[in-house]
Amino acid sequence: MLQEKLNWRYATKKMDPSRKVPEDKLARILEAIQLAPTSSGLQPFEVIVVTNPEVRAQIRAAAWDQAQITDGSHLLVFAAWDNYTEDRIDAVVGDIAAQRGGASENLLNYYNNLKGMYLPRPAEENYQHAARQAYIAFGLGVTAAAFEAVDATPMEGFDPAKVDEILGLRERGLRSVTLLPLGYRAAEGDWLQGQAKVRRDLNKLVREVA
Repeated sequence: MLQEKLNWRYATKKMDPSRKVPEDKLARILEAIQLAPTSSGLQPFEVIVVTNPEVRAQIRAAAWDQAQITDGSHLLVFAAWDNYTEDRIDAVVGDIAAQRGGASENLLNYYNNLKGMYLPRPAEENYQHAARQAYIAFGLGVTAAAFEAVDATPMEGFDPAKVDEILGLRERGLRSVTLLPLGYRAAEGDWLQGQAKVRRDLNKLVREVA
């Protein structure tokens, strides 16, 4: 049951560096990220899977020395487009047309209208929109990891500019948004393990307008 998996997961503070996430589990987590809904189906982000120990050590130094980055099995870096461009949107249209047997007039009109809205906007506004789409996929990645009984630690605590530099993201028109180390919780040394999961009461969190 999904709720059981979500109650099992927590933001793991200490991972066991001797345990590796099997490739089939990683593949299913990445597929869940791929299947995430995004605005107009643009998927304006990339996920960089970092396993190189030296690169992860550099990222750890740029992330307040959080050990999960190097002790985990894999590090996922979610990086959003720095701007919407005609070429990027046209590439999405091309993919849709290739998989659906051609570009209909409705399809072309839809994305032409979209370009009319997005392209004149400031790059920062477009980046912020793209980053929100990355967060949708990020959430599904966390959920998929829980479903696979893989620990994950959602992270915003890092210097994006430094991570961008380490991974060469700016040169590729990307900006780092979030980090997600994957792995397995250590048997000892994690102060959060075993603590009760605390969330706001549904009556305070959810308001019904009937």
